[in-house]
Amino acid sequence: MSQQEHLIIFDTTLRDGEQSPGASMTRDEKLRIAKALEKMRVDVIEAGFPIASPGDFEAVNAVARTIRESTVCGLARALDRDIDRAGEALEPAERRRIHTFIATSPIHMREKLRMEPDQVLEQAVHAVKRARRYTDDVEFSPEDAGRSEIDFLCRVIEAVIDAGARTVNIPDTVGYNLPHQFGALIRTLIERVPNSDKAVFSVHCHNDLGLAVANSLSAVLNGARQVECTINGLGERAGNAALEEIVMAVRTRRDLFPCNTGLDTTQIVNCSRLVSTITGFPVQPNKAIVGANAFAHESGIHQDGVLKSRETYEIMRAEDVGWTANRMVLGKHSGRNAFRTRLKELGIEFDSEETLNEAFARFKELADKKHEIYDEDLQALVSDTSSAMAPERFKLVSLKVCSETGEIPQASVTLNVDGEERRASATGGGPVDAALKAIDAIVRSGSELKLYSVNAITSGTDSQGEVTVRLEKEGRIVNGQGADTDIVIASAKAYLHALNRLLSEDERRGHPQMDEV
Repeated sequence: MSQQEHLIIFDTTLRDGEQSPGASMTRDEKLRIAKALEKMRVDVIEAGFPIASPGDFEAVNAVARTIRESTVCGLARALDRDIDRAGEALEPAERRRIHTFIATSPIHMREKLRMEPDQVLEQAVHAVKRARRYTDDVEFSPEDAGRSEIDFLCRVIEAVIDAGARTVNIPDTVGYNLPHQFGALIRTLIERVPNSDKAVFSVHCHNDLGLAVANSLSAVLNGARQVECTINGLGERAGNAALEEIVMAVRTRRDLFPCNTGLDTTQIVNCSRLVSTITGFPVQPNKAIVGANAFAHESGIHQDGVLKSRETYEIMRAEDVGWTANRMVLGKHSGRNAFRTRLKELGIEFDSEETLNEAFARFKELADKKHEIYDEDLQALVSDTSSAMAPERFKLVSLKVCSETGEIPQASVTLNVDGEERRASATGGGPVDAALKAIDAIVRSGSELKLYSVNAITSGTDSQGEVTVRLEKEGRIVNGQGADTDIVIASAKAYLHALNRLLSEDERRGHPQMDEV
């Protein structure tokens, strides 16, 4: 870093990002993302909320056993059982952190906690001391700090630092602050808290007013040296500060920021695609840094300027964030080694030869339909393979649709249900609607379709269609994904993937949504 200070990047995609409705991830999916974050050299990976469910505990524990270069963090409310559970989950980690929190704003203390300020202060100190039993690296967050009274906030921060908190995170939990206001808050806290030099000040900003990145950057300019963020800005409600935007803003405007990150920014695009594929949340084309149009120029004036000198209209190089062209063309004549090598370059490795063989077989099937296979196709193919190899109650055996001008579309489907083949037919407003109704005639899940989204993975009429389906039943929300060059088949795959997740006891999980940072 030479003369610049280090800005710690704390990624909470696996925890806060997962709290987006429908974005729940399996243990294996969390591991894939954690490995990608480690490859990008993220400083801290918040792997989950261990107390939330047995599944979340297992996922955090698996990340702790696997990741060696990044610090692995677990979230815990300021409760003994939360902290003990986090300590247990993180035990195998090479570098571990417990992140504990309690609300400090008047409205949260009064309406949610039903506690007096002195009780909150006492509980905060107790939580930090208990977390220190498991690790010296303890982070404390006063939830809803953006709406907390400054004098009380200073008291709490001073006390938790004395108790052993190495990082103090200031969350704008509801995205209420404006950049100049939030930056001033960070500066005031650093100046007023007597022992502020003994801790790193961090920020965690939500995007309810579209200001999460701006507020985070303002905080950095005013002394914060850790930013909590997520890939693609994923997160509940309007999301969190986007990691890629924070990192590239600090890097691009070195003339203003007295700090820098140690991230390998060339991994950003691959990581973005991976998170998008796993969660089913597509990246909008005009999204900064990672959107498909982020470095595209259509205006003749812009094109002329870029051709003469790239810097006329581009303040970053596309290559610096991972938009490098794939020089190895993959197609139906490509071998297993080329396939495995390209996936490894994308940060994808297989746990077994069986999984590799299954993925390679699907690659060959796709290559017979498409002339050239792109990186986006490979990401979708691997996720589709993972879905297919996971335990499934419902498997697609065959699907036939008939859609004709002036006629009502019809679909006939055959499913393997717990080892037994079942058939059904249905009509619908279109071939996709008919196919999903035929599936539901067999499954009878009683779920409600909350979202149906189609995204063309690459350009061209032979592009794979990536379909995301979101289902809700009794308050539980799941996503399902499917990809195929036939959009009706992709839709059926996505619907079955969601149904398998919805009805699987193994993946039932719940976040204590009443408490969040």
